[in-house]
Amino acid sequence: MGEVTDYLTGVEGPDGAALSHVYAIALDVSPEAGEGLSYGMPALLLHGKGYASALRAKDHLSVFPFSGRVLAALGDRLEGFDWSKGTLRFSAAHPVPDEVLRAIFTARRAEIESTVKPRGKGI
Repeated sequence: MGEVTDYLTGVEGPDGAALSHVYAIALDVSPEAGEGLSYGMPALLLHGKGYASALRAKDHLSVFPFSGRVLAALGDRLEGFDWSKGTLRFSAAHPVPDEVLRAIFTARRAEIESTVKPRGKGI
């Protein structure tokens, strides 16, 4: 088991199902992502960088794309949600639509991949 799997085991009911769904969408966009920690949070990592985290807080659930640019670029699609440049807050009763989650994770994937140097044969 990994960090995310261990975390989700402790979150029951609708909140657990909502968070599991967020991770399922993130993995659908980037199936090669692995579990680990980013900024001390259970997270999916892509190319060793924080890609996605979804956690429960006292009064809400949050998605963290580990980027200050991704949510700002999608701000027009986040109407009805409380968000800042680093987190999107939601609830099990008011989940983030799948197409918005896909857009978040697709944008974060592109951002990460733009910084990854291709491995090739040396001269």
